[in-house]
Amino acid sequence: MVYETGNETIDDALERVVAGERLDRTDGLALLAQPVEPLTEAGAAVRDRFGDGTVDACSIVNAKAGNCAEDCGFCAQSVHFDTGIDTYEFIGPERVLEAAKRAERDGAQRFGIVVAEKGVSKDHRPEEWAEVLESIRLVREECTLEIDASLGILTEEEAEILATEGIQHYNHNIETSPRYFPEIVDTHRFEDRVKTLEVAKEAGMDLCAGVILGMGETPTDRVEAAIALQEIGISSLPVNVLNPIEGTPLAEQDVEITTEEILKTVAVYKLLHPESRVRLTGGREANLAPDEQHLPLEAGADGLLTGDYLTTAGQSPAEDLEIVERAGLEPNRAVNEFDPEAIKTRHAEAGASTAETAASTGTEPSDD
Repeated sequence: MVYETGNETIDDALERVVAGERLDRTDGLALLAQPVEPLTEAGAAVRDRFGDGTVDACSIVNAKAGNCAEDCGFCAQSVHFDTGIDTYEFIGPERVLEAAKRAERDGAQRFGIVVAEKGVSKDHRPEEWAEVLESIRLVREECTLEIDASLGILTEEEAEILATEGIQHYNHNIETSPRYFPEIVDTHRFEDRVKTLEVAKEAGMDLCAGVILGMGETPTDRVEAAIALQEIGISSLPVNVLNPIEGTPLAEQDVEITTEEILKTVAVYKLLHPESRVRLTGGREANLAPDEQHLPLEAGADGLLTGDYLTTAGQSPAEDLEIVERAGLEPNRAVNEFDPEAIKTRHAEAGASTAETAASTGTEPSDD
């Protein structure tokens, strides 16, 4: 029996999703225009039908920060903008491993190695490429985590090597719709991002690719981005919400996104991507009040990026566990069989101000 919300448009779409039909652009636009309450009920129903009842946590390390030649208008790490962040070269395999062990301790199932640049190049920066591979090997050998990577544009050879080394997911966000992308980035094209995703998938890696909401895009752009991701074929859809960084062009825009818009978009994304993890990532703390952060999980989301982000602080893993519980869900422990109560106890004993997460390595490396 199909769950019913009482809204004819939503119930029709929900029935078709459960029957195995893939919704299209017209469906997405019609759904986004519906009231928030029945729409979020439908998103949750799809998650319950196709998911495992858990919220999957990933964590990242900012392994090389700043001085990126690209001009993405939201990014604090672009060399084009004066944002005052710490910049540093690749931190090295041992420090990546330290971050992975913190992620494992904090209950993450997946750990992402992130490098801020157009692409880690095997041919143009062979020493850095070798360090990335050594980092992957160390984490694989010493941690119980799925290893992901976000290294920019890839060649076919590079993608094949990463897959052989054990990278499960390759992250390369499309950020927004094909139409709106040129308003955000000048130095490369939407098609360049899609090409890298295709290369990574062909090499055997699963894909983690998503968007940033609140950059001035229209509701139609939000749907168009989800349809583009359908065509690519992803297993994880990170939903970022813009946290404007002073010095970036998007920080100068007078754009607001409401809680209702976030919830409706999450629900529609789940209906359009029923078998993918819809993951709450950057900017959720800046755009949702503490007593609202569980609501996207109640709207169908089933993933979180826990801990710090690349250049901004996140919440503690203990606080994220409380959000999961408030939504009536369980943390995923299929890969890393951690103890949630131990994480809460450690947080309480250490204090929020001294909690250190995986991306805490995103500071200037010391000489010791």
